[in-house]
Amino acid sequence: MAKVTRVIPGFRFTMGFTLFYLTLIVLIPLASLILKGGGMGFGKFLQTVLDPRVLHSYIVSFGCAFFAAIINSIFGIILAWVLVRYEFSCKKIIDGLIDLPFALPTAVAGIALTSLYSENGWIGRFFYAIGIESSFSLMGITIALIFIGIPFVTRNIQPILKDLDTQYEEASMMLGANRWTTFRRVIFPEILPSLLTGFGLAFARGVGEYGSVVFIAGNTPLKTEIAPLMIMSKLEQYDYYGATAIALVLLILSFLILFSINLIQWRMSRLKGI
Repeated sequence: MAKVTRVIPGFRFTMGFTLFYLTLIVLIPLASLILKGGGMGFGKFLQTVLDPRVLHSYIVSFGCAFFAAIINSIFGIILAWVLVRYEFSCKKIIDGLIDLPFALPTAVAGIALTSLYSENGWIGRFFYAIGIESSFSLMGITIALIFIGIPFVTRNIQPILKDLDTQYEEASMMLGANRWTTFRRVIFPEILPSLLTGFGLAFARGVGEYGSVVFIAGNTPLKTEIAPLMIMSKLEQYDYYGATAIALVLLILSFLILFSINLIQWRMSRLKGI
């Protein structure tokens, strides 16, 4: 029997390297965060994380990240559809621009968005003319999170649309279904798992985003302060335990949300298999 030659070493080596990498890069930092937070005492921990400014910063961060992820889910589908189903000039350029938020430094993005959406900015002047504050407000935070989150949704949906056979859509049309029914009953169920993944990634990125948000937020206490800013404020005051406590709450809440999304995907895959 011929000996099988593998390009990459065997399972034991690769699995050992994987566990070592995850332990070094992920598990140890997270464990240190939990141990650091536990060392401050339960009473002090509750006092820190239940402070009115901190609680409001959680609401701002999670609320704006949620609405930004919802908007990205809608427009991410449209962008992926256009890039997959249509041929037009400058398509590759537009496709490359989708990844710009990944490559652009977050501080640069924050300054650019603040300039555009400020009262005298190219776009902001139209919002302010009708009485809408597009910068230094919750709307400004949401705009920044939409900017940094759109690639997650679009890039997760694109491969599914490319592999989706158009014959199913044609069969649906021939059976009398209109476009909306075809999308809802044929296309949407296929892209839903990837859409949930993109939503979860965009949401998680938005919750922890700092650089692109801090400039356009305005950072008004009990109004537009985000949770990462509260962490930075604690660090500037050399309150490492307080910063760790806030970060630990963010970690737990983000984990629960991502776990819920994965659980929904798992249940959907089981129902689909049935």
